[in-house]
Amino acid sequence: MSKPIYILNGPNLNRLGTREPQIYGSTTLAEVEVLCRQAADGREVIFRQSNREYELVDWIHEAIDEGAAIVINPAAYSFTSIAILDALKMFPGPIVELHISNIHQREPHYHKSYVSLAATAVIAGLGPQGYAVAVRAAIDLASR
Repeated sequence: MSKPIYILNGPNLNRLGTREPQIYGSTTLAEVEVLCRQAADGREVIFRQSNREYELVDWIHEAIDEGAAIVINPAAYSFTSIAILDALKMFPGPIVELHISNIHQREPHYHKSYVSLAATAVIAGLGPQGYAVAVRAAIDLASR
């Protein structure tokens, strides 16, 4: 059996659907999970969300040992977390960084992502549907 795809979500993404819908839309995180599982087409998915940086680092460590690929929407930690960057740099497989909004059209503090330094690919601005694109890309990259 193949290794799972880890889909990790950072702070405040548990509030999708109600948090700034003009930026993030009305799709909930539960609906995003369904999109991801559909895009995985039967491949095992481990889907998680945390507002805690250390928990995301622990899950990345788990993925180092058990995962085929990581799709990560680190949210605000994209721009602040050297700890997440350092953990991702240890991951041997593909990493797809995902942002619901186009971070490059937003305020300047959203333009520099530490996570991008470790990412194999970056997807931004496709809305919640970007998750499905990211999962398919991660599976494709992992199978190469």
